[in-house]
Amino acid sequence: MTLIAHSGALMSFQRAVGIMTVPDSWRTSFVTALFVLVIQSVICLPQTAFARASDISRTQSQAEHGSVAQEIELGAAYLGGKSVPRDERKAAYWYEKAANAGDPGAQQQIGYFYQNGIGVDRDPERAARWFERAVAGGLISAKVNLGVAYVWGSGVRKDPGFAVQLFREAANKGNGTAACYLGVMYSFGMGVPKDASEGRHWFEAGAKLHDAMAQFNLAMTLFKQDNLMSKDVIELLRDSAHAGYVRAMHQLGLFIVRDPALAASPTEATDLLEEAAANGSWQSSALLGILARDGRAGVTQNMRVAYYHFRIASLQGGDSATTLLASDLHLLTSELAADSINSVDADVTAWMEKHKQRCWLTSECAKD
Repeated sequence: MTLIAHSGALMSFQRAVGIMTVPDSWRTSFVTALFVLVIQSVICLPQTAFARASDISRTQSQAEHGSVAQEIELGAAYLGGKSVPRDERKAAYWYEKAANAGDPGAQQQIGYFYQNGIGVDRDPERAARWFERAVAGGLISAKVNLGVAYVWGSGVRKDPGFAVQLFREAANKGNGTAACYLGVMYSFGMGVPKDASEGRHWFEAGAKLHDAMAQFNLAMTLFKQDNLMSKDVIELLRDSAHAGYVRAMHQLGLFIVRDPALAASPTEATDLLEEAAANGSWQSSALLGILARDGRAGVTQNMRVAYYHFRIASLQGGDSATTLLASDLHLLTSELAADSINSVDADVTAWMEKHKQRCWLTSECAKD
């Protein structure tokens, strides 16, 4: 049984996930990148070894006695829910103690928390001050956080030119993310004259430094400029996806759906899309729904599975996704038995709870 949504809604929906047209997501990805304050600032600091359950009491005791290293370790444990229940407020508390003690990494981390309202009330001005202190303490990557704040005037005066200076300083010190942001600035003429070739140069510089976001943006720049699917484009996307960049997972999965000959394995497309969906990409969840609905890319046609993915996508993507998916969800709801829908809805709720933290860490899901 094949369900066909109203043509207008279906076409706009499929364009949104990129299945019918050459994607213009290369452009929006640049803009989106500037809204995200260097997600590595969340995932780098917890590389400190998490305390084992048997060590957590000792870690807590040492943190309470002023050990900065243990304050950071305890903050990381609460942030990741390792050996203790996950608690953003306690994570923020311990990172801020370490930040007040002068640790630049903790200052960058708590700045990110204040920028995004993680465990604390959102306070862009306070975030910017913490980024400034981290920069003053010699942390090169904090210049990227501070630069993004100046791009948008988030807690500081809006000054794209100064942002470019900060990005350039960090890039010249070998920060690949900063090089990627420079590519963004030149591509859009923000704080510098618009210069596509200079933008591409900085994306290439970031990619050489193995920055996943730069690899993705370079791949999409090459694809747009050359209007063909080259080996370089696929290799860059694959490298970016393997490094964990969610948009690269989605884009490579989409390209393989369109041209299965690009696949490195029979299940590469669905593997990529499932991983991207697990990390909050509603477009990937929606595309998985399309594949199940239509029986494409080696996926068995199954309306129950299609409904499952569309429901996840609508929850991940908020109002915009819900609007685009409304027609499909309505038709599927009318075709599936009520007990089947209730069962799937329960599975969706469980899936969302299981993947909630990964969604937050990658900043892919719609925020309340």
